[in-house]
Amino acid sequence: MNLKKSLATIPIFQQVGTVADQLNMETYLVGGYVRDLLLDRPSKDIDFVCIGDGIKLAKAVSAALPERPPVAVFKNFGTAMIKVGDWEVEFVGARKESYQRHSRKPQVEAGTLQEDQERRDFTINTLGISINEANYGELLDPFDGVKDLKRKIIRTPADPELTFSDDPLRMMRAIRFAAQLKFDIAPDTFEGILKNADRLSIISGERIIDELNKIILTEKPSYGFKLLFVSGLLEHFFPEMVALQGVDSVGDKSHKDNFYHTLQVLDNVSTRTDSLWLRWAAIMHDIAKPATKRFNQKVGWTFHGHEDKGARMTPGIFRRLKLPMDERMKYVQKLVKLHLRPIALVNDKVTDAALRRLLFEAGDDIDDLMQLCRADVTSKNDHKVKRFLANFDKVEKKLQEVEAKDQVRNFQPPVSGDEIMAIFGLKPSRVVGDLKEEIKEAILEGQIQNNKSEALELMYRLAAKKGIEKKTNH
Repeated sequence: MNLKKSLATIPIFQQVGTVADQLNMETYLVGGYVRDLLLDRPSKDIDFVCIGDGIKLAKAVSAALPERPPVAVFKNFGTAMIKVGDWEVEFVGARKESYQRHSRKPQVEAGTLQEDQERRDFTINTLGISINEANYGELLDPFDGVKDLKRKIIRTPADPELTFSDDPLRMMRAIRFAAQLKFDIAPDTFEGILKNADRLSIISGERIIDELNKIILTEKPSYGFKLLFVSGLLEHFFPEMVALQGVDSVGDKSHKDNFYHTLQVLDNVSTRTDSLWLRWAAIMHDIAKPATKRFNQKVGWTFHGHEDKGARMTPGIFRRLKLPMDERMKYVQKLVKLHLRPIALVNDKVTDAALRRLLFEAGDDIDDLMQLCRADVTSKNDHKVKRFLANFDKVEKKLQEVEAKDQVRNFQPPVSGDEIMAIFGLKPSRVVGDLKEEIKEAILEGQIQNNKSEALELMYRLAAKKGIEKKTNH
């Protein structure tokens, strides 16, 4: 690869190089941008390391640019950042680091370029490109990072045990990079993870979940999860998922391994969507199977109610993992709760009422629910898979027909609680809620159409039965 030619397409490199020369400051393009440049991957972050004061360089670069971008200074870290177009450009002075065992926050002091490269997590992230005029475009690769890129290997530049003990988050990053780049982890580096897995306890939940979500968003997230499982990291922050692994047998009756089934469902969903939260629904859909597992002599292993139990477990798991406790959690919870419902609607004798009820409960998420259900078909028997998927085609057709006719996907009862109170002169009370609920149920059961006139007519009949009289105006 002609690095000078590649750098020439983005003006900021030449601009920073010119300012660095004016300050007589050795400066290098480093880290992820260089790695992604060599891998021909897109990258939005640009990092520069200089031998000297990175904040001073950032301010001088900003002053030299026509748009004079503001400089964000992070004094505690000795770094500064400016935004240039769509790029986030960071500057830092070369440094060396030392760590205390109880913390991943390093003690930092000025260092050489070699020391700065050695402190980095993996050899593929130690690469540097000079941007000073004297040796512009020259690649510095003291730890054979280019060779590791070609071999598709994640390896630490320093002793793996020390690297991971110093900053245990690097263990999550090793697996994240392996999953994103489809690389292997070098044996001695993986051994370092195995030996330091319990050090993950000093890392905040927010940092762990940030890395986990990046793994979940990879093309084939099962690869990252298998590495997390085998390395022993997963059990430290997601024991409910680890509990899915394993097969119990009684006589000739056994169940499938729900951990590997879940990973297959996750991969299946990931071929259809980039949605992080639909992927989380795939991860969580069978999470309660260990808690609901029972053995029945006649039918073998059962997991009755795992969808309801899983929905109840979802908020607690989200809270502990530092995932958002908002509509996104409720969306995952809803899909977990409903994921068995569509397959029960395959039978030709299924009533429109059952279809209306599912449409009402799933609302706008019905299409995502059907995607999850299709992904949940993981049999190795191709004929069985085709039969199940054909059944889902039938269910989707029925749902579309009922929705076109009854429009219940997101319906609100045609008569509101406020209207009921106004008509009968009632205060907020259980009787108002009961009337609303009975109107809703009548629509879902197909006893009345989803329109105001039929809803009002039913409301008056129900009120008369309860001895509630219409308010009279004097």
